[in-house]
Amino acid sequence: MSKVWFVTGSSRGLGRNFVEAALGRGDKVAATARTTASLDELVAAHGDAVLPLAMDVTDKAAVFASVKRAKEHFGRLDVIVNNAGYAQVGAIEELTEQHLRDQLETNLFGAVWVIQAALPYLREQGAGHLIQLSSAAGIIAMPLGGAYHASKWALEGLNEALAGEVADFGIKVTVVEPGGFATRSGKNPDPLANGHVAQADPIYDGLRRRLAGFTGKQPAGDPAAAAQALLKIVDSGNPPLRVLFGQGFYPMIQQVYTDRLKTWADWQDLSAEAHGKLDEDSAV
Repeated sequence: MSKVWFVTGSSRGLGRNFVEAALGRGDKVAATARTTASLDELVAAHGDAVLPLAMDVTDKAAVFASVKRAKEHFGRLDVIVNNAGYAQVGAIEELTEQHLRDQLETNLFGAVWVIQAALPYLREQGAGHLIQLSSAAGIIAMPLGGAYHASKWALEGLNEALAGEVADFGIKVTVVEPGGFATRSGKNPDPLANGHVAQADPIYDGLRRRLAGFTGKQPAGDPAAAAQALLKIVDSGNPPLRVLFGQGFYPMIQQVYTDRLKTWADWQDLSAEAHGKLDEDSAV
């Protein structure tokens, strides 16, 4: 049976590839973007199978209205893909309050509004699959990406909690963690050259030069292949809570987790010391 999708950030990049893959196999899609003009080609190619919706994920009321319209238009919602987002680049000291608030409003709060809008419909159906686009940046962190990492790490925790909350309703949650994909000009995007960049403080110029030596050098993934992989996930009877898309970051992630475990183990004596000794009545 064909599925009905609701996909944010459908105008380009991975989101556009997800929409095209779903439509290409006969599914129906409510595709959202800031302007529907970017979706005209989809409508021309797929007709009534695609519902174009102009929506900014930071507008809570618009999100709820769009999800409601999609449900009423297609009769059900099966797959919700939280894809909209961007990367704010800059050292923590370089970020303005507005930089950080805008990053979280889009990447974190925007995803929350979509989840909250869709959940009543999925719960009523007793089925549905929430897909959250995170990133390898939601698992590891690098200098100059603090705002972006903060948003993606928050999404990781949010969706892990969500998975436990909605499992009894027959709703599944998967966090997709892509590495670099060739979504612009056929090249693996350089995180220091894309997204929003804070005004540079010369004190960090040396760090920027060092990072420029290896950022954006991971092998670029094929967005069309990622879309086909997502189809397999939404068709799975037992999808993963987390899944990496792409190969370049896996060895790095392995090392990061190894290092974290070793650090915790090396400091276990201090951890026990910090616990102290209290009366049994103090148990929590």
